[in-house]
Amino acid sequence: MIKLVNVSKVYDNGVKALKNVNLEIKKGEFVFLVGSSGAGKSTLLKLLLKEEEPTEGSIYLNGMDITRVRNRRIPNIRRNIGVVFQDFRLLHNKTVYENVAFAMEILGTHPREIRRRVPMVLSMVDLSRKASYFPDQLSGGENQRVSIARAIVNNPPVLIADEPTGNLDPDTAWEIMKLLNDINSRGTTILMATHAKDIVDHMQKRVITIEDGILVRDIEKGGYDREITTV
Repeated sequence: MIKLVNVSKVYDNGVKALKNVNLEIKKGEFVFLVGSSGAGKSTLLKLLLKEEEPTEGSIYLNGMDITRVRNRRIPNIRRNIGVVFQDFRLLHNKTVYENVAFAMEILGTHPREIRRRVPMVLSMVDLSRKASYFPDQLSGGENQRVSIARAIVNNPPVLIADEPTGNLDPDTAWEIMKLLNDINSRGTTILMATHAKDIVDHMQKRVITIEDGILVRDIEKGGYDREITTV
């Protein structure tokens, strides 16, 4: 599904953001990406989204080497990846329904399919009753649910979540994690960058740790900074 082979990223100012990273994430996995600020997590996500290019190495998505594709094919690659951000990034002049529909409209989806799909996804994230609301009429948790609905409405096989609980209170954060877990159980591969130690420790998913641009730990069922052992 996702594979990095000897990937390094050096910025023009000489900063080595990633150093010879080798990583494989299989279809249907839920993976936490952890590490201190500046460790290289954001760079790795940007490489997957084709917002940055690696200095060395290859990145594969669904078997395709996306480091070797032309710019005109980048939109097709991004259709395979849904993204959820910490700060939601919703369009404040559009309703909940319109925000989610917009993700389909920019791909040229037929209006009939939009009318069928958007209500279905809003129901999945428990926002059917607030389809006509605007983002400033919603709570932080509800805005994040809109963001998730927008990210999955085109049925991407991969969902990248960049600190999705960072701006939420603990109870709301757990509601969002339950939703992401449900989405993963339907077959979507999830890669989530986070600093939320309690969430990582509790969920016992695969944990990948990056420090100073180096992949230093990869544990199948781990905690934020340790291996989890179950009795």
